[in-house]
Amino acid sequence: MFRNLIGGEWVEGPRVSRNINPSDTRDVVGEFAQADAAQARQAIAAAAQAQPAWGLSTPQQRFDILDAAGAEILARKAELGDLLAREEGKTLPEAIGEVARAGNIFKFFAGEALRVGGDVVPSVRPSVGVEVTREPVGVVGLITPWNFPIAIPAWKIAPALAYGNTVVLKPADLVPGSAWAIADILHRAGLPAGVFNLLMGRGSEVGQVLLDDRRVDAISFTGSVATGQRIAQACVARMAKFQLEMGGKNPMVVLDDADLDVAVNAALNSGFFSTGQRCTASSRLIVTEGIHDRFIAAMAEKMKALKVDDARKKGTDIGPVVDDKQLEQNLRYVSIAAAEGAKLVAGGETIDKNDDGAPGYYMRPALFAETTAAMRINREEVFGPVVSVIRAKNYDEALALANDTEFGLSAGIATTSLKYATHFKRHVQAGMVMVNLPTAGVDYHVPFGGRKGSSYGPREQGRYAAEFYTTVKTAYTAA
Repeated sequence: MFRNLIGGEWVEGPRVSRNINPSDTRDVVGEFAQADAAQARQAIAAAAQAQPAWGLSTPQQRFDILDAAGAEILARKAELGDLLAREEGKTLPEAIGEVARAGNIFKFFAGEALRVGGDVVPSVRPSVGVEVTREPVGVVGLITPWNFPIAIPAWKIAPALAYGNTVVLKPADLVPGSAWAIADILHRAGLPAGVFNLLMGRGSEVGQVLLDDRRVDAISFTGSVATGQRIAQACVARMAKFQLEMGGKNPMVVLDDADLDVAVNAALNSGFFSTGQRCTASSRLIVTEGIHDRFIAAMAEKMKALKVDDARKKGTDIGPVVDDKQLEQNLRYVSIAAAEGAKLVAGGETIDKNDDGAPGYYMRPALFAETTAAMRINREEVFGPVVSVIRAKNYDEALALANDTEFGLSAGIATTSLKYATHFKRHVQAGMVMVNLPTAGVDYHVPFGGRKGSSYGPREQGRYAAEFYTTVKTAYTAA
């Protein structure tokens, strides 16, 4: 039994959930306590009580704790990566890489705790001094998704603590193990009681308390568009600060002058790795006419070699889908695309058992050609290994198609032209742009976020995180 952390104590919940391995549904990763609304209120009270002292703690104290946490995560990256792959279905190399990213995030924000500065400026009035400083927002509620079960909690928790906030974390129900591991590491690193609280439980119960309780000063959320909109409405109603990272329908443009191998490898990584379960995944490939047929043929050939199997097995390229509901959604979109007239070039079928005979949530990556921008497969986020190709006449049409979406998280282009690469970086409507690289895969020390329907509020990660997790105070002093 893995328990919740409330006010510095490990607490059992009224219910228990079983964490199932999607690579082998017979395998139970563990049993995790489910908090209820009363325990959520207790966690908020503990965070509110601890906040004044933690907000006035020294930068050295915050550095020491965050640096120790980051060091332990990095030292245990093989172990924690195995846990992540087992509960979420990401391949072991991807999972270990995600854990390393989480460790580096904690160490980066340990340094940021020492670098929180301000400005001392002269007033326009004589004999008056002005100081501009940053202070913590207060109690921060963090709601994280299942697709990056350690990296996304890390890039919310670390800056929140570095800047002096106290935290109540509500991780996704599907992947409580990685979040629990972070809680355990922070607890043993010496965080004072109540500074960090873990609430594993249902969003409809625990998450709703976070939204409604006026002691929670800010909410940072990553997840679906519909849930993000509900969070925005609840926060506006009580004037709480909020930050949203939501959906994506990310384009990758492939121009006639592209290096074919570079373009195909970037598209395979963007669309299919991590089983396509990334908000930065490139599910729309916009390919100009001169390279279109060669590109599709090369993609189909490369897809034949992709190994779909147990996430922790050596040689696996793509693991399982996270659960039965997500698998059902993926297959529904495969059917929708076919019904709308798209041509299935490769994949799209389920695999009942892996190579060892274990039951799991497996499907072969699907590639569709001859699609149009109006098709649902190109308008709605699937969040699985389902990729469509749209034919474009030239660069100008490709750019217009890339921007023809309500989302704007990540975008990519494959080209050897400096002219087109430069123009695309400036004119594509996305928060992050990749040139000759997969659209998924970002550094931990620079801003993450999008525009339009993908994101709302200040950026996450890097020094830009201070914009959300701090508030600015201006003080005047007469000499």
